[in-house]
Amino acid sequence: MTDLPRGFTHHVANIGIKDDTDDFVVVTADRRVPCAGLFTRSRFAGPSVLLSREHVADGMAQAVVVISKNSNVATGDRGMDDAREVAASVAARLGAESADIVVTSTGVIGRLYPMDRVRTGIAALPASPSGRDALAPATGMMTTDTVAKVAEADVAGSAARIVGMAKGVGMIEPDMATHISLVFTDAELSSAELDAAFRRVVDRTFNCVSIDTDTSTSDSSVILASGDAGGVDADAFDDALLAVCLDLTKQIARDGEGANSLIEVTVDAARDRGQAKRVAKTIVNSPLVKTAVHGGDPNWGRVAMAIGKCSDDTDIDQDAVIIRFGDTEVYPNLLDDDDLAALSGYMRGDHVVIHVSLSTGQADATVYGCDLSDTYVRFNADYTT
Repeated sequence: MTDLPRGFTHHVANIGIKDDTDDFVVVTADRRVPCAGLFTRSRFAGPSVLLSREHVADGMAQAVVVISKNSNVATGDRGMDDAREVAASVAARLGAESADIVVTSTGVIGRLYPMDRVRTGIAALPASPSGRDALAPATGMMTTDTVAKVAEADVAGSAARIVGMAKGVGMIEPDMATHISLVFTDAELSSAELDAAFRRVVDRTFNCVSIDTDTSTSDSSVILASGDAGGVDADAFDDALLAVCLDLTKQIARDGEGANSLIEVTVDAARDRGQAKRVAKTIVNSPLVKTAVHGGDPNWGRVAMAIGKCSDDTDIDQDAVIIRFGDTEVYPNLLDDDDLAALSGYMRGDHVVIHVSLSTGQADATVYGCDLSDTYVRFNADYTT
């Protein structure tokens, strides 16, 4: 069992938003601690996002709340009033300030919180929560996830740990952050140090995952640092944070709605990281690439098509590009039908790597996604009905 880092406890309960599973999560420190947060830039951002942006602006927070199965998005002034009430009521129970409570919500858009149930649930929140295991809050965050997502790492050269949890399997194409992810550490860092490290790591992890090209209205990614384990080396902290967030990123991609395969796309020999990431995202987001992987079809022409869509990147020369499935070069070293058929087994695997070299420079980027199945279509066609 993975416990939260020192200085953090939780309370997890069912307050009646979901029928029979936990839907209300509070993870708290016993005082204000340094924090950082990244949130969706969607023009339909929900009240929880708008409120939490305000609350993390000073780089300090005490607790994070997750209400699952109701996003409280597109609910107008009343939705914002309800989000503020949640923050104030949780703060009152914890003996904290309302401005130190980060509120996140996930679920169906366009439905108000059932505030009678929310108020009853908050009234049962202990003043000093005692939960320590990370699996319970990770499970309470879930909506259409099939598994709870938890990751941990030690910070080398110190007694500090980092523990993260995330939810999200659909409506994922990040824009500053993605899904909901909560990260906690007992390392001692200033708010500025924590914010800088988090932004660096999110850019290489959560912002490199895509399930279906759709950016959520509720994306929130938050980190809190209790400082209870003392100071750490900055590079060692970055390495551990990267390990945790990359682990969660891959778990999200593997658990994409209806997914059978994790697709990992690496683009290297690019002009700059922006070009590498742009091309990689175009490949991993292509419905035709996704369905080829789902069907075990080593159709490298679909990868070439996706690269070709990056028409503004005029330095990409098709004669200089190399495309590989796993370690096998499929272009320009054209394979015969027997060799391509032999690749079908690899393409049906649970982890498919597509590797493209552009020959425009020396930069690289790796992104993560999943195959596209009829299960995804059927599930989302029936989502609210």
